Amino acid sequence: MEFRAKKFITTPRIDPGSDDQVQLILQPPSIKQYSQSGWDGLLKMLQPRVLLRAQKPLCHTLTLRPLRPRTYATAVEEPIPSESQQTFTSTSISSSFAPPAVVVDSNASFAMRTYTPRTPGVRHLKRAINDHLWKGRPFLPLTFAKKGHGKGGRNNSGRVTIRHRGGGHKTRIRTVDFERMVPGPHMVERIEHDPGRTAHIALLNEEATGKKSYIVAPEGMRAGDVVQSYRAGIPKDLLDSMGGVVDPGVLAAKTAWRGNCLPLHMIPMGSLVYNVGSAKGRGAVFCRSAGTYAVVISKDDATTKGGEKHVTVKLQSGEVRKVSREACATIGVASNPHYQHEQLGKAGRKRWLNIRPTVRGLAMNACDHPHGGGRGKSKGNVDPVSPWGMPAKGGYKTRQVRKPNKWVVTPRVRNGGKRRAK
Repeated sequence: MEFRAKKFITTPRIDPGSDDQVQLILQPPSIKQYSQSGWDGLLKMLQPRVLLRAQKPLCHTLTLRPLRPRTYATAVEEPIPSESQQTFTSTSISSSFAPPAVVVDSNASFAMRTYTPRTPGVRHLKRAINDHLWKGRPFLPLTFAKKGHGKGGRNNSGRVTIRHRGGGHKTRIRTVDFERMVPGPHMVERIEHDPGRTAHIALLNEEATGKKSYIVAPEGMRAGDVVQSYRAGIPKDLLDSMGGVVDPGVLAAKTAWRGNCLPLHMIPMGSLVYNVGSAKGRGAVFCRSAGTYAVVISKDDATTKGGEKHVTVKLQSGEVRKVSREACATIGVASNPHYQHEQLGKAGRKRWLNIRPTVRGLAMNACDHPHGGGRGKSKGNVDPVSPWGMPAKGGYKTRQVRKPNKWVVTPRVRNGGKRRAK
């Protein structure tokens, strides 16, 4: 029989050798604190007592009455598991092969990793907690060195074509498979950090040939998962398991799992997808960064002039557009969704990421920007423009009227260059 210990007085004590932990010292009550009546109470306290009433569930104890420390010893009874609990514990985790449902809750609480402000650079540093990432080097045959004047935003003639690029830590570019044409099961070996993108990547190992490849990992994917691509068609064994007849409901239940790549016409409506393609036989072009996804909202039965059917998807920006029904998409949400809440903490960490400072046009010379030059902080009597003279405010449209985007059903919401109301 197990008994609870008698009451102790806790005294917090800070260890001078540690600045993060607080050590609790347990001290028994002093004998001088008890009178004659106190001794009688102490003798009663030391007597083992067994509860005469049935134990209530812990949840009721926590919610209906406050927790008060008991000053007497009580027996602890072993809880008898119910039949449902016995059935659950006897079932192995590997037998439930279906992945959990994808749930996106913007109001869910999450934790960010902060640091003790020993230096000013880490005072405001915040990072997402991703302890499941691979700690070693990448798979080198699928990488190549990032070097050359292109790293500084220059083209083949040496001219700056992308501003605010330069420097950065030495890194290697990962070759990511956005097409996923190879069928068959692929085992996830590990989840890695990719310095060239915001989402995490997964190293896959094809079970048939042992060939390795990188893909953008969905949120919740871990090492040991098995994913598959169905762009080449429905496998024969899967078709035989359905009796030779394609049932859309059964097909979705067997194929629409997190991390699987399917043509859009095989994905149920309302599903969250990422790595969305635009045309047949091509790779993914939409929803590839961290935490992004699209929603399949409708499937068109009508055939266009080119003899092709389309599927309508809604992006996070609010844009609704049509893509080919044979275009690819991956089930789930792109990994690392808390990337948007990270803070770099200092300007030098921005330089490590190959990003150079952004200078205001007002602070430049007249030869470098239309707002530059002059005495004082005056840009002159000119409207806000870009360095090349393009109007920068007011939602200036640059698309030609006679060349609309025929794939966009509903354009994204624009606010004329003003801040949107939250």
